[in-house]
Amino acid sequence: MSTHSEIASLVEPIVNEHGLYLEQVELHRAGKHSTLRVTIDLPDGPGGVDSGALSEVTRAVSAALDEADPIAGSYNLEVTTPGAERKLTTARHFSRAQGRLVAFSLDDGTEFEGRINAVSGDTVVVAVGSEERSLDLADIAGAQVRLEF
Repeated sequence: MSTHSEIASLVEPIVNEHGLYLEQVELHRAGKHSTLRVTIDLPDGPGGVDSGALSEVTRAVSAALDEADPIAGSYNLEVTTPGAERKLTTARHFSRAQGRLVAFSLDDGTEFEGRINAVSGDTVVVAVGSEERSLDLADIAGAQVRLEF
């Protein structure tokens, strides 16, 4: 088992116990410095991970990693969330972004911004101005949440 999958297997149950979803595990090495970034999110619905939950998960993940010691040498642990302007790549991502303004790039080169109204299976319904468009996930080359002030 690789270090990456060993860490993910160790961390995922801890994240799930806190009612959260393990989005990604990244281990970056630069010379003798390493950073382990664990990205967590809500499993579904609107909202975000509050700072109390983030702190609890960070402590639990840190303790488990200290005990299992899957990474040789010292490293910095970062437990984080996907961020306000996250890229959307899966149906779960689009579902979590319902109601948000998103910049879309389609496979045919079309680019536009719209608000996600609904997600059903592999279809994303987007309000573009006064019209709604149904997009197949397979046709979306890129999508990123936009901040609104």
